[in-house]
Amino acid sequence: MTLFTQVFLFMFFVSFALQWWLDRRQISHIQANRAQVPAEFQEKISIEAHQKSADYTITKVKFSQISLIFSSCILLIWTIGGGMDVLDQWIRTFTYSSIISGLIFICAFSIISGILDLPFSLYHTFVIEEKFGFNKTTLKLFFTDMIKQLLLFIIIALPLIALILWLMQSMGTYWWIYAWAVWFGFSLLMMWIYPSFIAPLFNKFTELEDQSLKVRIEKLMSRCGFTSSGILVMDGSKRSSHGNAYFTGMGKNKRIVFFDNLLESLNAEEVEAVLAHELGHFKKKHITKRIYMMAAMTLAGFAVCGYLMNQQWFYSGLGISTPSIYMALILFMLVSSIFMFPFSPLGSLLSRKHEYEADDFAAQQADAQHLIDALVKLYKENYNTLTPDPIYSSWYDSHPPASLRIENLKKSAMA
Repeated sequence: MTLFTQVFLFMFFVSFALQWWLDRRQISHIQANRAQVPAEFQEKISIEAHQKSADYTITKVKFSQISLIFSSCILLIWTIGGGMDVLDQWIRTFTYSSIISGLIFICAFSIISGILDLPFSLYHTFVIEEKFGFNKTTLKLFFTDMIKQLLLFIIIALPLIALILWLMQSMGTYWWIYAWAVWFGFSLLMMWIYPSFIAPLFNKFTELEDQSLKVRIEKLMSRCGFTSSGILVMDGSKRSSHGNAYFTGMGKNKRIVFFDNLLESLNAEEVEAVLAHELGHFKKKHITKRIYMMAAMTLAGFAVCGYLMNQQWFYSGLGISTPSIYMALILFMLVSSIFMFPFSPLGSLLSRKHEYEADDFAAQQADAQHLIDALVKLYKENYNTLTPDPIYSSWYDSHPPASLRIENLKKSAMA
């Protein structure tokens, strides 16, 4: 057992223990508060709805614990258990070039991983989501989506991976700068083309038909200095009864998308308030800031990968007998999350700060009470728990808990 193997195992068990501890805290905290609706929600949410939300959240967390055990065992089998090395040595018997061998390895690894994850995806969709009344997906639609995702991987992702592998092989010590530039440019391109070419493969998008609501939204956008190429309604209800709204695209290809079931559950004033929140992200340049942060983090990641690629201990420490460019790439992607998990709260902290800022902006552009009413409805209809464990929430949740968010909105309304 090499020194790096010991370091990896230490971080692996630290990550596992942290996740398990956080899950147990979440379950215990929700169970302890299941019997009573928080005071600030008692007039709008019944005890039955509150308890159903608690049961839904606990069920998902318990399921995530089973998934955690399984995925952790699979990771150990792939790495120090020798699974990746066995697959790699078999592929090497075909004596293809390094790039072709790498593409075959990545495809085989992805397919095997997908098959292993499939029972968990099926159980989550057709047992948990079905039990709590959210699932609208049919088996046919489920597997059709899988086939489409596989085809997109072959058409879009594989050429990108091939190019990155070529850069790793051909561009010398600083290949990672060129690879990062290609990856970053590709990411921006995908943000631009996703609304027009990829999203319609999975959902139907139609123009918003409610003219009074459309006029209200256009006035809000005009006040905020936001231009959009369309206000669209997506048939999200064909897969799930969870509602949502979001911006997509960039530049002149920006679009506002509402789930059809969101429009059914909120009135016009509440929809306007929700959109004002989303516009707050635009006005506060949160998306731009996240792009810059993503660029910096991935540049650092490529640089670390560039260093590790030339270190024999990196391969041998993770059960690989024959170093290669593609193995360096996939090993780094596979184990980096283990080393980065303890820093997860930093990302959540920034995201929650942005959510508060977007809420403050919404309170200036629309009635804060309408946003509060919309949030309460969405929490109720999506069975989001009103009583998350504070530490669990600070670690995982990109949005502040409902009580804190509503308290902040009330302060913004009074300011």
